[in-house]
Amino acid sequence: MLMDRRLFISTLVASPLAAPLYGATLGDDGLHKQDWFYDSFLEMPDDLADATSEGKDLLVLFEQRGCPYCAELHEINFARTEITDYITENFLVVQLDMFGAREVVDFDGEALEEREIAAKWGVNFTPSTLIFSHDAAAEKPEIFRLPGYLRPFHYLASLEYAALDIYKEKTFQRYLQDKFAMMEAQGIKPDVW
Repeated sequence: MLMDRRLFISTLVASPLAAPLYGATLGDDGLHKQDWFYDSFLEMPDDLADATSEGKDLLVLFEQRGCPYCAELHEINFARTEITDYITENFLVVQLDMFGAREVVDFDGEALEEREIAAKWGVNFTPSTLIFSHDAAAEKPEIFRLPGYLRPFHYLASLEYAALDIYKEKTFQRYLQDKFAMMEAQGIKPDVW
């Protein structure tokens, strides 16, 4: 049975958190690693093409060593299977270090260090989640950005907003208002804290 994509309601409702599934490891670079992160050659056009071939969008996650909000993203948000299942179903995830020196090939073909591409893309906070789609303009395939940490309900809503192409129809704020109204009409209290 197909579900109207605009009526999708996440499972993040007021309920106790299931057994923690926090599976991140701390890498040599000081960043938390998930086993579902994409093992990339850091060539963004190729990564987007790989995501597209799997029917997914590309999610680029900027983090930095010692970032407490990056740790929360892994320990709180990524401990929820409804979030990690949604991510792995809809996105190919590439992690970059906001102050790193690995070479990254940008969508325009320019080779830059991670810290340089962070500056070029205007990334000022960690964690920052940038979502790129093959449906967007080739010169600017970024469709949505989450600058900083969002609690689980809003993080998952952001992922839905991008993956379901709702960004083409309405602003994120309008999407959240509509989502809250729909949930309220169904007697569901969202867990936003």
